[in-house]
Amino acid sequence: MSSRPVRPFLIAAALAGLAACATSPAGGPAPAPGSTAFNSADFAWSAASGNGAVEGRITFRQNGRAYACTGSVALTPVTPYTRARFRALYGSTDRAALPESVVRARTVPDPNADYRSFVRPGVCSEGRFRIEGLPDGSWFVIAPVAAGSGDDRVVLMRRIQVSGGRAIQITL
Repeated sequence: MSSRPVRPFLIAAALAGLAACATSPAGGPAPAPGSTAFNSADFAWSAASGNGAVEGRITFRQNGRAYACTGSVALTPVTPYTRARFRALYGSTDRAALPESVVRARTVPDPNADYRSFVRPGVCSEGRFRIEGLPDGSWFVIAPVAAGSGDDRVVLMRRIQVSGGRAIQITL
């Protein structure tokens, strides 16, 4: 046996051969690593029931005006697909406050992907909301707000982490 070092291309060829033997999950081929394509399997964790909760408060102000929630709030699971989608819509995967018209005018890859069944809806009343029964994981909070009736809405977005089955408190 030779004592020469193993060449990097031999290691790469061996890893490629192993990857070709990998099985894919039921429901079709596995997405490529780092893929942002919609894949319902990426959302599976979020469909579970949990003990976590989000308790939120709306205190958003812009140009000296206070904004109030317009009735709805939603939690969207963070997945490769939703990260890419929210980056395109909000310009961030951490937090944003954008006019609703700007968000609606932007385009996203795979706009027909239907992930609505994984979104957790909630109601915002008197500037507060609570969504319960959440499994641990990362979520995007979406809350439309307005300064007054008839005013253009602003959409608030923030990424949160639910962990340990606890209620977390956030202020938007």
